Amino acid sequence: MKNNTSRSSKQSPLLGNIDELFAAHHYIFQQHRTFERMCKLARGMFLTLGRHTVTQAIRAIGEEEKDWTAWYDLFNGERFHAEKLFRELIHQTIASAPADQPYVTAVDCTQIARSSDTMPGSGWMPAPGTAVWRKGLHRAQRMLTCAWLPPMQEGYTRAIPIRCLSAYTPKSEPAEDPSRKDWEAAMMHIHLLREQLNQEGRREQKLIVLADGAFDKATVWQGLPDQTFLIVRTAKNRVLYNLPEAMAASPQKRSAKKNKQESAQPKKIARGRPRKYGEKAPAPSEQLAERGGWRSTQITLRGRQIDISYKLRGCYLRETAPNCPLFLIIIDSDKWTVGKRRPRTRYRDPAYFLVRAALKDGVWILPCPIEQILIWLWQRWEIEVIHREMKTSFGVGDIQCWGKASSTLSVQWMVWLFGLVMLGAYRAWNLFDGPAAYARWWSGARRWSFNTLWSALRAELWTRRDFHPGSPLFPATRPKIIPVTDELARAAASVMRG
Repeated sequence: MKNNTSRSSKQSPLLGNIDELFAAHHYIFQQHRTFERMCKLARGMFLTLGRHTVTQAIRAIGEEEKDWTAWYDLFNGERFHAEKLFRELIHQTIASAPADQPYVTAVDCTQIARSSDTMPGSGWMPAPGTAVWRKGLHRAQRMLTCAWLPPMQEGYTRAIPIRCLSAYTPKSEPAEDPSRKDWEAAMMHIHLLREQLNQEGRREQKLIVLADGAFDKATVWQGLPDQTFLIVRTAKNRVLYNLPEAMAASPQKRSAKKNKQESAQPKKIARGRPRKYGEKAPAPSEQLAERGGWRSTQITLRGRQIDISYKLRGCYLRETAPNCPLFLIIIDSDKWTVGKRRPRTRYRDPAYFLVRAALKDGVWILPCPIEQILIWLWQRWEIEVIHREMKTSFGVGDIQCWGKASSTLSVQWMVWLFGLVMLGAYRAWNLFDGPAAYARWWSGARRWSFNTLWSALRAELWTRRDFHPGSPLFPATRPKIIPVTDELARAAASVMRG
């Protein structure tokens, strides 16, 4: 009993880092009581065993007998601004990111399913759960999730959400945020992130952006800031052009050639504008069929060695984007067998990717080594993983707010809370130092999962001797001591009454 008491009274690394992150956001709230109420609501979200709504969170912390108006007023857009929360969260990730390595971010859109036709920002979208040959429709809000990918260790990383932006369609219900395309929201995130990196003294640090084929737009390539490099999947029939002679040669060679021509022949009057494109290059699918040029390498991905055959071509210019030289990476198809009792054959289709080139000493080069780029291409899937964790496990989208501002702010607040908890766990455990799995026939995964974090966070909250559900996460007064049975009973009762 003595050991248990001393262990529970000591602040754990996980809760300590989460408390520090909450305290770092205190200045965003104009009133301290508003900050305390937000912390209480966050703790209620951690403890509720039902849906992650405001009502269930209030019941979990024992505040259901009081007026609920102030809790819902948190999301009316006047108490705090989501952009300030995300800016502080990004600042915390920059502090944890090494300055001598690229800062890697991934962007992707997700749908927040809604059951009402009048929910602001909702519209008709393809339902993901329907058959491939007969797609259905459902009501949903389209949101852009932006995540930070920490430096890889042994081929492992994870996505930590750092921003959530609305990308409502023009036909969706009117909301406070205007309708915008998904790539327009992505450009907002890229420019804000690049600006914040510059303000924090990391102007020379490279910013790597990972995205899928929906963001392969000419406007995106032309609008990329300096020291920002986009890696995106492209179509197999993408129209590409070789660099014109003026862009292909280095500045020293161009000046020497120009002086030689001027001295050898009389001066002529140039007519017409310079060429923007060179000769038309073969489509990516045509270059796949060409013999030769294949290279083989082995990358370490999530503890496994993977053999990859690829082609590196370029530089090219994308049609309608003549000011952004690009490299083309072609990854060959693959076939392998899985299963011991019932072997099955799996296939991977060829894939084509475009990478923005970097200019160094008058020569266009890749922004990172090709082996590192190939690994990052696979790690983009991490943002799909957090979409499932946020909506299925954490309850993003469960809060029922119907205002034009609150319908968006409630989703953004839950994404911010999810990112804050993930960042706190990353600071406490890195990638591999999470709690051990207690299973008879399984020793646990190499990297801790969100379910592991979720269980460890609740267990530590419920076993703390100084814990009280009604107190804020960052208490200003001495907390009360409540038996853990009362805390569990209150959380369970909130589900039964719901």
